[in-house]
Amino acid sequence: MSSFFVLSEEQQAILETVRRFSDEVVAPVAADLDRQVNPEDCFSWEIVEKADEAGIRTMTLSEENGGIGADSLTSAMVIEELAKTDMGTSVVMAQTLKLAQILQSALNDEQKSRYIPKFRDNPRSVLAIGITEPETASNYFLPYNDAKAPFRTQAEKVDGGWKINGMKHFISNGNRANIYLLFVQTEKGKGLADGATCFLVDRDTPGFTIGRVHDKMGERTANNAELIFTDCFLPDENVVGEVGKGFQVLVDFFPQSNAYAGATILGVAVAAYERAVEWAKIRVQGGKPLIEHDGVRADLAEMRMLLDVTRTYIYRACWAADHKDQDWDKTMGAYPKVMASQAAWKIVTGCSEIHGGSGFMKDVGFEKLIRDAAAFLHSDGVNRTLLLKAANYIF
Repeated sequence: MSSFFVLSEEQQAILETVRRFSDEVVAPVAADLDRQVNPEDCFSWEIVEKADEAGIRTMTLSEENGGIGADSLTSAMVIEELAKTDMGTSVVMAQTLKLAQILQSALNDEQKSRYIPKFRDNPRSVLAIGITEPETASNYFLPYNDAKAPFRTQAEKVDGGWKINGMKHFISNGNRANIYLLFVQTEKGKGLADGATCFLVDRDTPGFTIGRVHDKMGERTANNAELIFTDCFLPDENVVGEVGKGFQVLVDFFPQSNAYAGATILGVAVAAYERAVEWAKIRVQGGKPLIEHDGVRADLAEMRMLLDVTRTYIYRACWAADHKDQDWDKTMGAYPKVMASQAAWKIVTGCSEIHGGSGFMKDVGFEKLIRDAAAFLHSDGVNRTLLLKAANYIF
């Protein structure tokens, strides 16, 4: 298990490619994209296309399917590296990387033959998963499995398939994806954990439209949107797994999702910490650089500790997700994001204080880091809900 503490030569080469991509493609435009008034204008297809050219977009596909077969640990490293430059870009890629893993593992052979080329061969293909609804988000994360609280998005069985009605919201890549995994209530009288089914959905499916694009405080270079279904027909061959067993797809094929979210927010915290260290070296207060003041030095040391501990936890969770028979603990599907987001919030706000009044100025760039850091106190599960989920596993 100690292998995840040492980067392999391949991982080092991959991360160097990602750093180059971030420096050359993302860094020059991220701040301007973030400032756009219309949330749709914050997204960049050029970044996606360049990520495809660099091999990042498809890296979790196997070599046979045109990728490099990156495992969950390597993917988390890449996600963190991307987030150090811009969280939104990291989110766009993280969603796509983890869902590409599901396309390979959860789909049957016929579905793979249809959907993997559709993803692989389109340099603008990003992926999305439709689960969250206005009244069922925390219900899904626990899950609160009560017949009185099913998914509001419902499916009616019809000849040859299913007719879908309802909506999802807050969906990352919702207005940009060309392939979606959609979770829908197919069995009445059951809770969402026992009566939902997972479907494959194409962007151009009749009856499927995009609602509003959410105007977010942070993480703006990733779009989140509503998915609206009005008598939308999905054929039986688009059912992933078994009817009524949608949640089993998440249990079996989605263990690393929480750790990927943790890696995303960790990257933001690393960026804040590195900026604060450089600032403390050059900012003179009380006749000497801030870094020479014991209080500041101790604060920065604590931040470094939090970063190292959080990263180690994320790495362990990702390694275990790929070796579930050896080291998997179900709490690792809930804890890493909580740990990372709490540590990141402490680090980013603390680093802003080290910057003093300058940290409050937009041109310094710290306010973007604060807005981004706030996102994952709630995104990918409200922290309190995830702690309750972990408690259910423990007790």
